[in-house]
Amino acid sequence: MAEIPSDRLRTPSMRLDGLAAAVTGAGRGIGRAAAIALAQAGAHVALISRTRADLDAVAALIRDDGGSAEPVVCDVTDSAAAAAAIAGLERLDILVNNAGCNFPEPFLEVSEAHYDTIMNLNLKATFMVGQAAARRMAEAGEGGAIVNISSQLGHVGAPNRTVYAASKHAVEGLTRSMALDLARHRIRVNSIGPTFIVTPMTAPFFENPDFREDTLSRIPLGRLGNLEDVMGAVVFLASPAAALITGTALVVDGGWNAW
Repeated sequence: MAEIPSDRLRTPSMRLDGLAAAVTGAGRGIGRAAAIALAQAGAHVALISRTRADLDAVAALIRDDGGSAEPVVCDVTDSAAAAAAIAGLERLDILVNNAGCNFPEPFLEVSEAHYDTIMNLNLKATFMVGQAAARRMAEAGEGGAIVNISSQLGHVGAPNRTVYAASKHAVEGLTRSMALDLARHRIRVNSIGPTFIVTPMTAPFFENPDFREDTLSRIPLGRLGNLEDVMGAVVFLASPAAALITGTALVVDGGWNAW
């Protein structure tokens, strides 16, 4: 029988104290912000990226703020190295699968090399790191949460972004199917689909006034995204507050997909 709820209801916590997280692409941009957010919520965070200097800087920021973090230098497109990095973690309750890239260019100009680079990082690495993390979580038997950083372009198309959109549409299908396979292990899998978030990588796009105007015209809330917009979404999906949420997409897009 279903349990009748008590009159003394309590809002589930968004704290992550005592839990351990890993974030790929943690040295910059959304990955850096996600790692800081998880640490501020109480998690110990393994920072995964290729560049030691970037990871050391993020770890120093987290520790200076009273948090806990460890750099893990790894190229996640090397599946064996990524699996070894995940296996080497002392504990793993949360994965933020964030590492990704893009080469905006017209469809007729896309090279096979660019296609392979985007797909290998955005899709294959997301799959392989997610699989390694899920195996750890399933073996531990404590459940877990996986958050795949997708994009609003996992739901719509856009000029000059055919390969990127294809990779992110695939991440959305992957997320839903992972959720179904892993539910029996109490591992929740969701995606976050940000709109254009202002980072050092995306800021140059908006120096083009036509591109900026067109982008803003598609966002009903009338502004670009900032890193804090994604930070809250990451913590929510990783936390007990999202305990019954799996196989879904949280689109942080200012209304772009509502048209």
